[in-house]
Amino acid sequence: MSLHRGADDRRDDRPLSVNPFFGEANPVGGMTEAPPKHRLPKDPLPPMTAYQLVHDELMLDGNSRLNLATFVTTWMEPQAGVLMAECRDKNMIDKDEYPRTAELERRCVAMLADLWNAPDPAAAVGCSTTGSSEACMLAGMALKRRWARRNADRYPSREARPNLVMGVNVQVCWEKFCTFWEVEARQVPMEGDRYHLSPEAAAALCDENTIGVVAVMGSTFDGSYEPVADVCAALDALQERTGLDVPVHVDGASGAMVAPFLDEDLMWDFRLPRVASINTSGHKYGLVYPGVGWALWRTPAELPEELIFRVNYLGGDMPTFALNFSRPGAQVVAQYYTFLRLGRAGYRAVQQASRDVARGLAGQIEGLGDFRLLTRGDELPVFAFTTSDDVRAYDVFDVARRLRERGWLVPAYTFPAHREDLAVLRVVCRNGFSADLAGLFVEDLGRLLPGLRQQPGPLTRDRGGATGFHH
Repeated sequence: MSLHRGADDRRDDRPLSVNPFFGEANPVGGMTEAPPKHRLPKDPLPPMTAYQLVHDELMLDGNSRLNLATFVTTWMEPQAGVLMAECRDKNMIDKDEYPRTAELERRCVAMLADLWNAPDPAAAVGCSTTGSSEACMLAGMALKRRWARRNADRYPSREARPNLVMGVNVQVCWEKFCTFWEVEARQVPMEGDRYHLSPEAAAALCDENTIGVVAVMGSTFDGSYEPVADVCAALDALQERTGLDVPVHVDGASGAMVAPFLDEDLMWDFRLPRVASINTSGHKYGLVYPGVGWALWRTPAELPEELIFRVNYLGGDMPTFALNFSRPGAQVVAQYYTFLRLGRAGYRAVQQASRDVARGLAGQIEGLGDFRLLTRGDELPVFAFTTSDDVRAYDVFDVARRLRERGWLVPAYTFPAHREDLAVLRVVCRNGFSADLAGLFVEDLGRLLPGLRQQPGPLTRDRGGATGFHH
């Protein structure tokens, strides 16, 4: 959540009046002084007036359907919206008061355990969260606590500082976890055309203080899957040589709801014995409005009992494990609705459509001649591209800025160490971004190119300030 500084309200004390038509009964009576923006108004406003003031300001936001930066779901069926409205007043933590909502959460966990090939889906443990960031925090806590148990004879001590191994491409939540829970972040940098974790480099960074390795199913930088099976194999070899037994957590924020349907033979989930836990975002390719995530452990042994809190649930025992307390149950209900509504065949069709759009759009952009593809949307329905080597008149930041003028939100950003020299654009294709919209996007991009080609050079002076990659 962003931090916002207080504002100097003096600049908003101009004697403006609201539109007369905002007065419900008497238009003239509605012509009152506009309320202040950074302090509470002295008196109440009619509900319609308050609504219209907020509504009008929000019109200046971007169109979420044209937002090709976000992974978050921007369209659901009206029926899902109705269910969410019916549940918006239900507090997810109140298991006793809302037992059926709690039951739907339990069913979703069981469905995901089965989808991700847990050895015994009925025994797998998991919970809903506000999103993948919270789910990653929970998974990291479990990894650290298990490591601390195994090293109780020397931790805490100055010589035993826990560390977590990951690629430099991980989502920022993992850096937050390491900072908040005092874990050393050991990151494998990018090298050449490798934009994510190297199994060999990951194993080389592990030692007796490593709590785990994070492998990402669907890098946000370029949409590629990390080689989870190869990472596990490298750690198997490490254990044979050294005796170190390092577990793997799979950050499947996006890919854990794509690969099971489109890449069924790909080994990345609980079929690999070294995978201890998996998370996903229900509000990404789980096809639910924000915010809901899921965290699952292969068996109860991977989730230390002391991290679980228990509440009375209809006279029984309801274990809970979360960082947040009160939160709405609407998104969990919407997740269950979507699971019921689509089933495996429906999810497969939706995700295949998104992948087809991504691959087709990537090919059309490559065909324009000005761009070079890094990925093609054949893993996550996401691809990244940069300008061709012979393009000198403009850069990706110019493209992003001009596309925004047409309503398209496409992030331009530089890659992390050791590829800070590489700046790209990234397109995320989600349910609701149709082939027709993709065609309109290519047409708009093509219309911009003649003007861009006539520039004397890239217009962006501060590439850091121009970066549009925030998630």
